[in-house]
Amino acid sequence: MKHVLIMIILFLTFSSGFSQEKVLNLTLDEAITYALENNRTIINAQRDIEAAKKQKWETTATGLPQVDISVDYQNFLKQQVSLLPASLLSEQDRMDLGLSLDDQFPVTFGTKQSVNATATLRQLLFDGSYIVALQSSKVFLAISRNAKEKTDLEIRKMVIDAYGNVLLAEESISILEKNKNTLIKNVNETQKIFENGLEEEESVEQLQITLLGVESALNNAVRLKDISYKMLNITLGIDVKSKVVLKDNLPTLATQSIDLNLMNTSLSLENNIDFKIAKNNEKSQELLLKYEKTKALPTLTAFINGGYTSFSNNFDFLKSDQPWFGSSLVGVSLNVPVFSSLGRSAKTQRAKIDFEKAKTDLSETEQQLKLQTANAKSNYQFAIEQYQTARKNLDLSERIEQKNQTKFFEGVGSSFELRQAQTQLYSAQQEYLKAMLDVINNKTALETVLNTIKTK
Repeated sequence: MKHVLIMIILFLTFSSGFSQEKVLNLTLDEAITYALENNRTIINAQRDIEAAKKQKWETTATGLPQVDISVDYQNFLKQQVSLLPASLLSEQDRMDLGLSLDDQFPVTFGTKQSVNATATLRQLLFDGSYIVALQSSKVFLAISRNAKEKTDLEIRKMVIDAYGNVLLAEESISILEKNKNTLIKNVNETQKIFENGLEEEESVEQLQITLLGVESALNNAVRLKDISYKMLNITLGIDVKSKVVLKDNLPTLATQSIDLNLMNTSLSLENNIDFKIAKNNEKSQELLLKYEKTKALPTLTAFINGGYTSFSNNFDFLKSDQPWFGSSLVGVSLNVPVFSSLGRSAKTQRAKIDFEKAKTDLSETEQQLKLQTANAKSNYQFAIEQYQTARKNLDLSERIEQKNQTKFFEGVGSSFELRQAQTQLYSAQQEYLKAMLDVINNKTALETVLNTIKTK
């Protein structure tokens, strides 16, 4: 029975440990989708949209009826005393108080305690700045949504970059481990040939130098792989220690990223997020100019007020027989700005200058986007060409290295020539890996500026 309990405890312990470790198996598209839902920056960008919606209603509500209720309670710790002329008293009262006609006597008015309860309804009838504020709240909401779209695009690029860096590290480790194993075999074989007196010691040393360089590069690639995974996890919006398994590989993604139709796609300014943001900025400055102009207009507000007041020397206000006196009024309030020593005019002129600057910025953004599109297409075309060249160079370098290995071990080639061929091969391998990553990243950059991708 004791053994059975131990087995049950161990089973529950291991089951709990395995259930807590959630492994994400993701393709690149799945990683992008996951990040667009869980990335912390995107979550906050969505919250900004919700805040903008609340601010829009907050602005709208200022033009709707406003009701305020106030209750004032007063208790004189010592009531104020007033002096009245003794001539107001009867002759008998003056005699009782010992006063002459020229004297004054103290008197206290009112009760010691009072309660005043009022309710006021206000309604804005006209305010030019309110109309502009309503328009501005809509623009602010659009700005928040554009910021969210911009964030989505940036996070998508970051996911692709981080995903590609992980694959690059893994491919590098795989290639370097293969190179290391080959070099270890070469060093061992060359060491035996040297021990038999058929090869110089320098040949062994040359290969050992190459082996040390490969081992160092391999150790660095392993460290970079760990960092790349952590960067990917942060971009996905998960803990840096979470386990992620990538289902895509670098060569496949590079091949899928070659789409020459993108080169023929034209730039649509109205769909470009940077153009939208610049357009919103222009609209914002225009509304600020309108707002400054409305400050010269009058404002008109209507109000109705009603309340009850009660007086007592003791706190008897909660008793049913306590008398309460009602009052009410209705009115309008008109505020007309007349003279501001040209302060309003200066603000209006400054707002107009900012509006003109925003229009210039919009024009500059348009030209910059056209240049950016041309540059992105050029970079993408160059990345594809470099990828094709790097793949051919890798094939040639592999054949050259293999020939030099054969020549070296047959005794017709030198260790220097073999090391040179190996170095050329390793360089070609790294260039090929980099070329694949460049194709993926440059395609992303071109898709972003052309806005050929759909964000949530």
